Amino acid sequence: MDEQAPLGRGHRPTAPPLRDIGPVLERITVRLAARHSRSFSRETVGNYVEECSWLLSAKARVGLHLPLLIERFADQRLGALARGLGLSPKPVPEVLFVCTENAGRSQLAAALMRQRAGDGIRVLTAGSAPGAEIAPVVLQLLAEQGLDADDEFPKPLTAEVVTAADVVVTLGCGDACPVRHGRRYLDWDLPDLSGLDIESARAVRDALAAQVDVLARELLPTGAYRA
Repeated sequence: MDEQAPLGRGHRPTAPPLRDIGPVLERITVRLAARHSRSFSRETVGNYVEECSWLLSAKARVGLHLPLLIERFADQRLGALARGLGLSPKPVPEVLFVCTENAGRSQLAAALMRQRAGDGIRVLTAGSAPGAEIAPVVLQLLAEQGLDADDEFPKPLTAEVVTAADVVVTLGCGDACPVRHGRRYLDWDLPDLSGLDIESARAVRDALAAQVDVLARELLPTGAYRA
């Protein structure tokens, strides 16, 4: 069985995980090991869960929800790794949106893509230097469109999601994104939402929506696009 070691082992943040989180990580590992048993050993799953706990616990503001976020993050990484290695099916195209904090433009673009593509495109997000939470302005911009960020949260960019992606869209952090052969890379040069007044932020959202529309039409089968 072909397995890949977690990205960045030996380069963990210095912040310790939550106190007494060991039993929680063990329960997460048991659940994810069962879910990914066809692709990875329990040891590999445990390594990913442990690393995800270190990566996310560096952000103090996620403390109360940390176990849930660890499980989601590890599940996403393991799923992406399995698809990227051809160990599990990949029925639809995958698009990865990357910005610096994974709290602004990438989250906004992802929500817009999910609205248009539904289950026809798998959408992932990541940040080269992720923030602690999704920016309030993003939540406002989405609410104005009748949308929300679902269960999304800022997360670091890892090799697995890049490997699984068919299209990688960078929004202000192109140099930080690893290049993988066979992936299509797009750089959407739009202003950072931080510090913008609401009208300027709406203009960025509308420009993002226009570019998402074009990409969704390219990737979806004829007739599957949601206007």
